[in-house]
Amino acid sequence: MLKLPNAVRPLCAGLVLSLVAACGGDAILQPTAADQQAIASVADKPYRLQPGEKVRITVYGETGLSGEYQIDPTGFISLPLAGVVKAAGLTENDLQQQLVALYSKEYLKNPKITVSVSEFRPFYIIGEVEKPGSYAYTSGLNVLSAIAIAGGTTYRASRDRIFIQHPGESGLREYTSSAAIPIMPGDIIQIPRRYF
Repeated sequence: MLKLPNAVRPLCAGLVLSLVAACGGDAILQPTAADQQAIASVADKPYRLQPGEKVRITVYGETGLSGEYQIDPTGFISLPLAGVVKAAGLTENDLQQQLVALYSKEYLKNPKITVSVSEFRPFYIIGEVEKPGSYAYTSGLNVLSAIAIAGGTTYRASRDRIFIQHPGESGLREYTSSAAIPIMPGDIIQIPRRYF
């Protein structure tokens, strides 16, 4: 058995730890200051309805006016009595207020209406994941759970960066790989290949 002098032992231990960290550093990185600012800008924006989503509209006491409606590709929904109404780009609250104004103008006295998204657009994940594709969005989704839904990353995946394109943005935005990054309906997530 080889005995190392006491002075060399800490040096060897440091060398081994450095090699382990360099070779297998799959730790989840904390978001950088720039990432935190970008995350806050996405998280603080009120969610706006998009074409392809379904909304549940409840008009209390009027079952014939209540139901689930899909936002068409042009951003409109077709409602009984109210006709065609623009929904895309509005928040749930904006649409609710618009419907209250529409129905109270000609049809109902003091209507009580609620609007909620019943089916969001999917999110998309491409690149170095086991099962790239589109997946159903669920509330509270983040990067780590999106990658897990797609079967995890391949062995070639970058461990320190990802790209996300949010709806309405013209290009992909680069982030460090952080589990804290929220995913929104319609997001496109790209997991790039790492370079050895």
